[in-house]
Amino acid sequence: MAEAMTEQSNPPSPSAFPGRPSAPSAAPLTERQEARRRRILEASAELARRGGFEAVQMREVAESSNVALGTLYRYFPSKVHLLVATMYDQLERLHGTLHSRPPREAEPAARVAQTLLRAFRSLRRDPNLADAMLRAFTFADRSAGPEVDAVSRLTAAIVLDAMGRREPPTPELLSVVRVVGHTWHSALIAWISGRASVEQVHTDIGTVCALIPGGAPETARR
Repeated sequence: MAEAMTEQSNPPSPSAFPGRPSAPSAAPLTERQEARRRRILEASAELARRGGFEAVQMREVAESSNVALGTLYRYFPSKVHLLVATMYDQLERLHGTLHSRPPREAEPAARVAQTLLRAFRSLRRDPNLADAMLRAFTFADRSAGPEVDAVSRLTAAIVLDAMGRREPPTPELLSVVRVVGHTWHSALIAWISGRASVEQVHTDIGTVCALIPGGAPETARR
């Protein structure tokens, strides 16, 4: 945690950070830059799996991904930026799985519940990685706003895709989707910090998904 707070207080200030997931002003990455960014994210995830938040040290990430430390900071100005981007990357993988193996429940609410619980089961299999990403998401300040916003937008896209909607969402539905995303992230943070049990996370996800038009989800399967 000490490293994260230091890096956020004194980040480098290049004109653009190509590691940001969805920064409006960021130029598209070249193939070489994208490969470098991919190595950085994979190194971050691997270090986090081994030892959680504290194990992700920027110098070790640079060494593991075979990039210079200064280059790493041009992509990700702090450990928090890096780990929130890692969270985005993990959610992208979930999104891809959703397309290849969509939920089969009949009601939209049940499909969303099962999709979020699928993601929760994945996090439970990698508790150290989950701890690192969720702690970073909690620590993130305004400087990491683009990364946090990108995670929120991707979560909303996952929820909408799980619903199987073909038409553009209404403002009312988008509000429901935001509430679902907020509840899911809050439930995960409560679980990783030991303030909520697995059963409580399942209950909270089922409860919030009942707000989705099309019927309440069945009892979430463990």
